[in-house]
Order: sequence, then structure tokens, then C-alpha cells
Amino acid sequence: MTGLLNQVLVGAESYVFHTNLVYTIFVHNKRSIGVFDSGFGGLTVLKALLEVIPGANFHYFGDTARLPYGSKSVETVARYAVEATHFLENQGIDMLVVACNTATALALDQITKASRVPVVGVVEPGAERASAVTKNKKVVVVGTEATVNSHAYLKALEARGIQAREKACPLLVPLIEEGWIEHPVTEQVTRIYLDEAFANGFESADVLVLACTHYPLVKNVLRKVAPDHITIVDSAESTAHVVAEKLGAIANAGSTARLSFFVTDSVDKFKRLGSTFLGRAISEVRHVDLKG
Repeated sequence: MTGLLNQVLVGAESYVFHTNLVYTIFVHNKRSIGVFDSGFGGLTVLKALLEVIPGANFHYFGDTARLPYGSKSVETVARYAVEATHFLENQGIDMLVVACNTATALALDQITKASRVPVVGVVEPGAERASAVTKNKKVVVVGTEATVNSHAYLKALEARGIQAREKACPLLVPLIEEGWIEHPVTEQVTRIYLDEAFANGFESADVLVLACTHYPLVKNVLRKVAPDHITIVDSAESTAHVVAEKLGAIANAGSTARLSFFVTDSVDKFKRLGSTFLGRAISEVRHVDLKG
């Protein structure tokens, strides 16, 4: 069932007081949110969602058998993303979060048209937040080559009157997945990338947008090597706040989130790597085959 999943629990206690019947009715609205990514990075978006909507139900789908999406054509990415969308809709979600920068950049329109529920991508929330915090309207965006080559963030920022520079950082994702979060090599590579990004007229840029959902894991390293005056905008956090606003900020604070995980490849690898991204253990993961 799509739409808001309203579970109405009616406890009818009937007491007769001068022929009047008294009923106690408990109404509980619990949101069910689908989160889609090509792999592990979208778990940082899920982590941010859990912080602002702690009582929702979440269904996470990682298309780990078909990553990386960055090497695929627009048509292929759109097809994979739409398949994932329909799978998550069948889990009864009320909203879909496309927690993949590549899928958002290349196929958000197709996903939105194919979906029966509201869709939120990661690009617009990140761009909107950067636009809100920059003081001199100069922003640097770091991401994967696929996201940078799409120029999705550049277009979103320019539409808001912001001058932006995009910088691809292709070595960061494999370093992060290797677990080298605080490794000196990661710091050295990050420093080289940011030195290049903030050069040649962008020394005064005052915002750094993390346009890859892996990058929150190295936020401390980025903070260390970035210019002191920089504000870091995490697209995962920005997206989570947009989702909360769209759901009316109903967090079901008194209840506990229910999490379900689905992947198209190794369950064991997802459990092992995923816990680093999510910040908590992942115990149960289901393998699914979308026949794509």
C-alpha cells in the first residue's frame, strides 16, 4: 500500500455513565521511507535521516551488483534506478530518497516520473544549503568524476546566483572503502585535491560542498586540510532535513526506527563495510535479484 501508512489502533473501553459510552482511540502515524543507492555511500544519508526522523521505518536498497553507476550510460542508470524505485515501492514506502549523487544527477527526472511516491534527491538540498550559508557566493564542490562531469551541482548553484567550481576526487572513494579514514595517505591525497580546488581565483570561496555520500566519513580530514574560513556542507545532512520538512517534521520520537536492508550482491561485504558508513552494526541483510 502506498501513501501514508496510518495504523489506527482502537482500544474501546466502554463504561456506562448515565447511558454515555466513552471510547479511547489511539492514532499512530509512522512514516516508511525508502533509501536507494548504488552501494554503500547512501548509508550516510540513512544515518542522517535516523538523526532527524528517528522513529520512521526505513528500507535501504544498495544495488551492489551493478556499481559503480558512474561508468554507465544515462539510459542504463535510469533503468537501474527505476527498477530500484519500484522494488522499494513494493515495500510500502511513503517517500523515496535517492541517496546516490550519480543517479540523482543523471536520472532524477525519470525516477520522479516513474515513482508513485514523492522523491527527494541529494543535489538540490546540498545546493540550497550551500546557497544559504555562503557569504560571498563562491562555492567549491567535491565529488566523483561522474557527478562532476554531470555538472548537476554547478547548474543548481548557478541557478541560485552562486559561482561554483567542481573538483573530482576519484581516489577518495576507494581509500574510504579500504578503511583508510584517518590514514596519512588519505590526508595527503585530500590536501592535493583541495589545494587545486581552492586555487586560481577560488581562494576566497567560503563553502565546500561534499557531493559524494562517501565523503562524510572523511569530514574530519577535510576540515583539517581545508582553508580555515570554509563552511562544509554535507549533502547527506541537507537531504535528511529536507525529507523531515516534507514529512511535516513528524519524527515519532517516542518510537524506535525499524531498518531493513536489501542488496543485489554480497550480503557479508555489505554488513562489514556498511556498519562503518551507518555508524552501527548491520545484522540482517536480504539479497535480492532485480533481473536487470
